[in-house]
Amino acid sequence: MTDIADFTARLTALTDGRASTPRIKDGVMTIALDVGGLSPDRRDGLVAAIREGGLTVPGVTDVRIAQTAERKSLRIIAVASGKGGVGKSTLSANLAVALHRLGHRVGLVDADIYGPSQARLMGSEDQKPQARDKKMIPVTGTLGIPMLSMAHLVEPGKALAWRGPMVGNALSQLIDADWGETDLLVVDMPPGTGDIQLTMVQKHKPVGAVIVSTPQDLALIDATRAVSLFTQAGVPMIGLVENMAGYACPHCGEISDPFGTGGAEAAAGDMGMPFLGRIPLAIDIRCQSDAGAPPAAGEGVHADAFRAIAQKVAAWLDGAV
Repeated sequence: MTDIADFTARLTALTDGRASTPRIKDGVMTIALDVGGLSPDRRDGLVAAIREGGLTVPGVTDVRIAQTAERKSLRIIAVASGKGGVGKSTLSANLAVALHRLGHRVGLVDADIYGPSQARLMGSEDQKPQARDKKMIPVTGTLGIPMLSMAHLVEPGKALAWRGPMVGNALSQLIDADWGETDLLVVDMPPGTGDIQLTMVQKHKPVGAVIVSTPQDLALIDATRAVSLFTQAGVPMIGLVENMAGYACPHCGEISDPFGTGGAEAAAGDMGMPFLGRIPLAIDIRCQSDAGAPPAAGEGVHADAFRAIAQKVAAWLDGAV
């Protein structure tokens, strides 16, 4: 026989978090199961396995499973890196803005639960999301782009001492919000290959991933690990972006390369994935980001650099339909 706590843990693993917490009343166990995106064989197999397992719980004589309707099609782009400090969040914000300006109905999710920064980057720190029918309603960032971040939900500067399951649940609430007419989500992933990344690829199924790295060898080694995670999970690679690529001296205009040059493009070639472009190391990008005014929302060489990357991402999405 199996107790309810053990069954609940196995249920979460079996369904990749698609099942609700089981409830038992008068010998009847009830469970809600999200079957969105599952093939009929996979759906029927899950239902049979859940029912069989539920009947092993002491006192349970019947198992009733409510299968939820298919979700509205919402394509997800995961923006990831193998390590922190490579400018992934800045790239995510500006990619969302540039895609919006290209005509996409885009939203932005800050999945870096422990170190959220999108509220600052998108100028929405003073907003708090409301809820409707147990779903959060996104706040609005730059150019009216809907977005959600843990920074909108906790006190500024407060540390979140959460374990993996709590973090996974928080991510799901952000992604499963009421996104309205949005049909494309840019998700700013935390660095690394841990619980949040696994929840993303297993439960939320991104249509593709953009990997961000500096030209530095150490960053590229970690970026390769991020590529490996998505590849193993069957998530297509949209391409690799080289950030902090070249610094123009504000006095003489000479270009220097403190992190090296061309490393990301070469790595993309070695891994057989597209190279999406370069973003320079520029004080204007830093200043505008700190001020909540993404460069991609304006004009100039830096806006052009982000727009060029967004155009390649948009072309990839068109080809993936």
